[in-house]
Amino acid sequence: MSGDRLAVTAATPADEAAEAVRAWVREAVPAAWRAAAEAGRPLREVRSFAEYRAWYPVFAAAGLVAPTWPEAYGGLDLPPALARRLERELAPYALGRLNPLGLNLCAPALFAHGSEAQRLRYLPRIVDASETWCQLFSEPGAGSDLASLATRAERDGDTWLLTGQKVWTTWAHVADWGVCLARTDPDVPKRAGITYFLVDLHAPGVEVRPLRHITGEVDFNEVFLDAVRVPGDQRVGAEGAGWTVANATLSGERQMVAGAGSGGVDRIGGSGADALLTLARRMGGWADPVVRRRVAGLWGEERIRGWTNARVRAGLRAGRAPGPESSIGKVHQGDLNQRIQLAACDLLGAGAIAWDAGAGEPGADRPPPEVRGMLRSRANTIEGGTTEVNKNVIGERVLGLPREPDPYRTTPWRDVPRS
Repeated sequence: MSGDRLAVTAATPADEAAEAVRAWVREAVPAAWRAAAEAGRPLREVRSFAEYRAWYPVFAAAGLVAPTWPEAYGGLDLPPALARRLERELAPYALGRLNPLGLNLCAPALFAHGSEAQRLRYLPRIVDASETWCQLFSEPGAGSDLASLATRAERDGDTWLLTGQKVWTTWAHVADWGVCLARTDPDVPKRAGITYFLVDLHAPGVEVRPLRHITGEVDFNEVFLDAVRVPGDQRVGAEGAGWTVANATLSGERQMVAGAGSGGVDRIGGSGADALLTLARRMGGWADPVVRRRVAGLWGEERIRGWTNARVRAGLRAGRAPGPESSIGKVHQGDLNQRIQLAACDLLGAGAIAWDAGAGEPGADRPPPEVRGMLRSRANTIEGGTTEVNKNVIGERVLGLPREPDPYRTTPWRDVPRS
């Protein structure tokens, strides 16, 4: 059973499907992992990332990574309600999804605008994480105004040659593929001349340069494209329709960073409000009513965010396309997580500004996790679309307010002033 697809279909009664998942867990999940989870111990005590990565194809083969997807793409073709029931059975075992950028950025574009051949080629490998993905959108001169991007794609027979520079590309240094926007027509307005491509990051002409965080880790990268040859069947959507295709990816990204996407990233930088409660008690701050009020307020906000994200997930599982409402969760998450991490450092007190080097113990010269979380969280209001841009999306597409003035909206891209 451990290497086989779960014998559950849309017609399977919920209780029977749940029992099938429990039986799969007993057989497929290593005994040490099950014991730790069932005892309430942290899985990291018995399971390294490398071990989980090596085991992950078993999870994917069962169809449980993306159970609502059609079987041909690696799922089980289950209705949303039944998929949620199975997810509740799996929750204690912390079987997180690998390849979140593939699941949340590439897959929505392929479902909405890709060909059937593209879906069959790429989606199963996204599910089993045999091919990992990143997003090649932002550029040094095109971040908040992404549509002004300058990376160009020139046709060469049945292929395209891509040349340009991308920046702040999350996990490009460990990715196999990237979804990429490039300009195919500079003589039309900026949003009309963009095309969406799938780029093999191992192809000749691709160079990835890591950008190191203030905490020392590497998540972001610069990516240079020098006449990278991209076959015509790696274009998604029509030529010049890249901006429309990209909106599926951008909505998926906002949901992922807000914690609203399947297989998403619930928090980037630090632990959550539950850990804040524990820290307040450990450090003695819980006796202070001002501290209690602050922590309880943050805890309440996090619960409200979780419920809001659950509604977004329910919409996705019901087959509704990702929409601008995902920006609401993104705006709230960035600010909330920064406030949670600052509160953790305040509770830590002097330990947040000085710590024992630990007599040469491995990793002991690093800041405490609360400090690392606070430093990493500073990017939350920038990554995945800045707060300012997402507020514009909310204003224009959710509240129906007038668009922000753009004097160059109808000007051919070639004639738009650039630095």
